[in-house]
Amino acid sequence: MGKHAAAPERRCILTGEHGARGRLLRLAISPDGLVLPDPLARAPGRGAWIGVNRADLEAAMAKGRLKGALARAFKGAALTIPDDLPQRIEQALARTLLDRLGMEMRAGKVLLGSDRIAEHARGGAVALLLHAADASTDGARKLDQAWRVGNEREGTGDSGISLPLDRTALSVALGRENVVHLALSDPRAAARVRQHVERLLHFLEGPPDLGGGGTGHARQGARAAGGQRRTTNRD
Repeated sequence: MGKHAAAPERRCILTGEHGARGRLLRLAISPDGLVLPDPLARAPGRGAWIGVNRADLEAAMAKGRLKGALARAFKGAALTIPDDLPQRIEQALARTLLDRLGMEMRAGKVLLGSDRIAEHARGGAVALLLHAADASTDGARKLDQAWRVGNEREGTGDSGISLPLDRTALSVALGRENVVHLALSDPRAAARVRQHVERLLHFLEGPPDLGGGGTGHARQGARAAGGQRRTTNRD
């Protein structure tokens, strides 16, 4: 295999479609047979992969399709599907994203503060721009504009990504007060974070629209993971 071999793929047990391992979610079973999310794919034993969003997963559970697919994937092993599996998955994906952001913060890869982010963005030094779910529209708009200017994308409408996580969740994860906007300038760090962002947004709302060759389009109406989206006039 050459050094540019494709990333490992996995097959969704519900749709039969194949996708990159980093875009699908692994399900594992505990010693007592409970089906649980394994977002880092580290649990021992056999696993099953899904690539559907929350609405489709809930429909598959209601119709018994998930139970049948898991029975085949786990070779008839005794298992229990918790009624709140979709919520557990959402929380697990949110936690892995927050943990990744925390690691990048400790490695010095995260930019905080609107003025600092805007300066880097206008200089074309922002690879990923993120906004809290409760960020003010005006604050996000100003940073989005700075990013477009720095990347010579004025007039495209491209913008940062509105996370389904509020400022409280981001502040706790990063160990800073009032984290409303954040950015990453290092492309490799941005790619690591982006993977977790995309997987969470995909599960919540379906395939995310993250085009534009940079940060992507803001998600409108995204609900905070584990709670409802809040609004504020502060940025």
